[in-house]
Amino acid sequence: MPSLPPKAAPFPLFSLLPCSSFFFCLCCFAVCFFSLASSEPSSADVVLLLDKIKPALQGSAANAELSSWNISLPLCLWRGLRWSAGGSAAEIRCEDDLAHRSNLSLSSDPSLHLLSIRLPAAALAGSLPPELGLFSYLESLYLDVNSLTGPIPLELGNAPALSDLDLTSNALDGVLPPSIWNLCDRLVSLRLHGNDLSGSVPDPAMPSSSCNKLKVLDLSDNRFQGSFPKFVSEFSGLEELDLSYNRFSGSITDSLGGLGKLVRLNLSYNNFTGPLPASFGESKFTAEAFQGNPWLCGPPLGKCASSSGLSPGVIAGIVIGLLAGAVVLASVAIGWVQGRKRRNSARKADEEADMVFEEDGNGGGDGKLIVFQGGEHLSLEDVLNATGQVIEKTSYGTVYKAKLADGGNISLRLLREGSCKDQAECLPVIRQLGRVRHENLTALRAFYQGKRGEKLLVYDYHPSRSLHDLLHDTRAGKPLLNWPRRHKIALGVARGLAHLHAGLETPITHGNVRSKNVLIDEYFVPSLTEFGLDKLMVPAVADEMVSAAKCDGYKAPELQKMKKCGSRTDVYAFGILLLEILMGRKPGKGTGEGADLPALVKLAVLEETTMEVFDVEVLKGTRSPMEDGLVQALKLAMGCCAPAAAARPDMNEVVKQLEENRPRNRSALYTPTDRSEIGTPF
Repeated sequence: MPSLPPKAAPFPLFSLLPCSSFFFCLCCFAVCFFSLASSEPSSADVVLLLDKIKPALQGSAANAELSSWNISLPLCLWRGLRWSAGGSAAEIRCEDDLAHRSNLSLSSDPSLHLLSIRLPAAALAGSLPPELGLFSYLESLYLDVNSLTGPIPLELGNAPALSDLDLTSNALDGVLPPSIWNLCDRLVSLRLHGNDLSGSVPDPAMPSSSCNKLKVLDLSDNRFQGSFPKFVSEFSGLEELDLSYNRFSGSITDSLGGLGKLVRLNLSYNNFTGPLPASFGESKFTAEAFQGNPWLCGPPLGKCASSSGLSPGVIAGIVIGLLAGAVVLASVAIGWVQGRKRRNSARKADEEADMVFEEDGNGGGDGKLIVFQGGEHLSLEDVLNATGQVIEKTSYGTVYKAKLADGGNISLRLLREGSCKDQAECLPVIRQLGRVRHENLTALRAFYQGKRGEKLLVYDYHPSRSLHDLLHDTRAGKPLLNWPRRHKIALGVARGLAHLHAGLETPITHGNVRSKNVLIDEYFVPSLTEFGLDKLMVPAVADEMVSAAKCDGYKAPELQKMKKCGSRTDVYAFGILLLEILMGRKPGKGTGEGADLPALVKLAVLEETTMEVFDVEVLKGTRSPMEDGLVQALKLAMGCCAPAAAARPDMNEVVKQLEENRPRNRSALYTPTDRSEIGTPF
């Protein structure tokens, strides 16, 4: 019998189990450890962004845009950010590399650096954190058209790579930190338009700072004061300079004329005095660049007055003018303080009107819908698929009544191609208009910007008739417009205009006040439309709108020489509107169908036939025109139509006078939005 091979010694299998288990557990621990470590950001810029920047920018409420800044999402899905990695300034191209769009480990790369933050109109409601100055590679910061408050932090001037800074149309206040000029050696554009910054513009710490790379400097629409910042004339590369709508005073430095690359200049609506630099007389800058500075002179403005002695009459006139100016300034100061209180109390409510964005999902479709308070139910599909019926055509667009899929109606205003400014200039105005909420002003609910530049304004649809139709329609069935109803309409329109002029952080000029733009509901509550649309238009179209008002007889005399509307031109147009309400006649200039209403009233006063100027319906049921406020309203209307703009009251004064002279048969609690109207609604 063959011998069997010797049996191998039995291997103790159970002795292997503890070792294999230990090795397996060790591997699992290592995998878990490194997975956990990779989920935590090790990039200093990412940590700074999440811990400091995000909480400060969003404020007390969550923000849809900033919610994407989350380590549970791939870095390429974080909205509004550009990054570089690998120790260089080369940008990570998310759109070119699909692997990046799903890579969760990018945020843990220690070589990752933030290049840009771009969040315009993102409903940011916080403040600017000082830690923004700690990003070593940050090149651009675009936070325009938001609701950021507080000061510009001093530390922002320490950002070593920042070249483009845009904080336009926020609510930033305080002074401009001198450290901002620390960016001079690399700064290309600085835009601070439309904030509440005050004080003087600080000089650079280093007198030799030339900012020779700076092309755009926009400090307009703030509360800057003091003398012209002379150091700006050393910025040799400057192409655009805008200091308009501030409180600068004194002379304009002659050296400003030496900026050879300057192609756009706006110094309007300040308190500059004296002659303009001689070089401006032969330059490409027009008088519009300097308007609103009544004490400036020289080409392209009017000639400077002779330095010879003034006559006693002129001196007396100056003294009287100064005294009158002091009274006006005191009144303005009181009104400003009161208006400021109202604006601050309403500010919290205004914050609720921030934008919501909706875009097409495939990145190349139909455009973008910007939604405001009250329009949250609208979607991009709703607006684009609505069936429209033309209601009105104007030189700058077409108005449609559009029916939504759910059966509701909206009003769409399609702006004519080429009539509107580009998107960068439009958005601040659109955001401002979208935040306006008042019972006598139509609310903008949404704005559509198409891929080809088409622009669409979305409003609630009101099946109301215009004031023009109610006053001048001769067809049967027109409702009776007695004095109480007309007074209610006039007071409502006045309150709406007063809110535009003094009830907002940034005042709005209507620019097109006329009876066709006043909608009246069934209870005779007025709603003013088309306010601020001229701010959206290119200059030529804005001029067309002013010309249209001229044809209707609402144009103030000063607009014959200047084309820019202001609050006092609105007051003049309201005066004509009030005369139209009282007289029942269409305004014009004596040619064609309309009549020169102020001239008719002046003639009636001279001939002592004042009562004959009133519409017969106004006098029905009126026992005493004096006691019922009719005569006072006529005087108020003529005061609003004063040829000199400075002699006209402001809209707050107009509201006050109309409230003090109510019709006797109305209660003391009467308001323009009272819908308990005596009689049957039409």
